[in-house]
Amino acid sequence: MSSRKTRPSRNNDNELVRLLSKLQALLPPSTSSANKTRVPPTKILHETCNYIKSLRREGDNLGERLSKLLDSMENNGVDVNTLKDLLQQ
Repeated sequence: MSSRKTRPSRNNDNELVRLLSKLQALLPPSTSSANKTRVPPTKILHETCNYIKSLRREGDNLGERLSKLLDSMENNGVDVNTLKDLLQQ
């Protein structure tokens, strides 16, 4: 019984492998583990974290660019509120 408490069950191991495989498939092809069949779980998690951070930075950059663009359009007499409503749809 004690080994059952200290070691995850085989089903949990299989579930973890399945989930890591799904996560690995979501990584872009440019990452080193995206196309390999056997990669350590820590590497998959590390690359996933880095990918999420890069997506967040890209989203922040796009938001800043959009904000500047909307500000410049507002100064040129464009109805920015209508444009914002269209973008939120």
